Amino acid sequence: MKEQIKKHFSRYVAFSDLEIDEIYSKLTHKTFEKKEFLLKEGEICKSNYFLLYGLVRSFYIDNKGNEKITQFALENWWVTNMESYIKNIPSYSSIQAIEKTTVLIVDKLELEKLFKSIPKLERFFRIITENMLIAILRRNDIYLLMRSKDRYDGFMKHFPLFAQRVPQYMIASYLEITPEYLSELRRK
Repeated sequence: MKEQIKKHFSRYVAFSDLEIDEIYSKLTHKTFEKKEFLLKEGEICKSNYFLLYGLVRSFYIDNKGNEKITQFALENWWVTNMESYIKNIPSYSSIQAIEKTTVLIVDKLELEKLFKSIPKLERFFRIITENMLIAILRRNDIYLLMRSKDRYDGFMKHFPLFAQRVPQYMIASYLEITPEYLSELRRK
């Protein structure tokens, strides 16, 4: 696990072995079973989660009672509810394991302490947050303006691992198309 973290962190910022040891000492290891929640709607998000193994989804329930999936995350991705985490307010969405998932958890207070003792860690999380923001903007500004077929084709091209591991009805929710239309696209 420590090697996986070291490799991941080194992709963005160079850390010494001592710094990695200090960071790793503040991480908590936990496994979530399929369908178990990392965060439930209404809870305050107090952690960032690094996925060692597994797959999760972020979603909310709209005013008609429909699940709206906003994000998937898999191995070597970070996931949190940013608004709840930063503003210390109840989350409007949930994070749930799609399959058995093992994570490393860093508590917000511990992360703040690490930022003071290892300032370049803040740069690492800034880069991660910027990448997350780019993905959200791409989805909202470009992706959702595409025709349904083009959204599906783009998803299959850019996220083949998700397409193999995520149930089709969840992909349909993420793409904002009906499961029936997704089945039709897959047949073609």
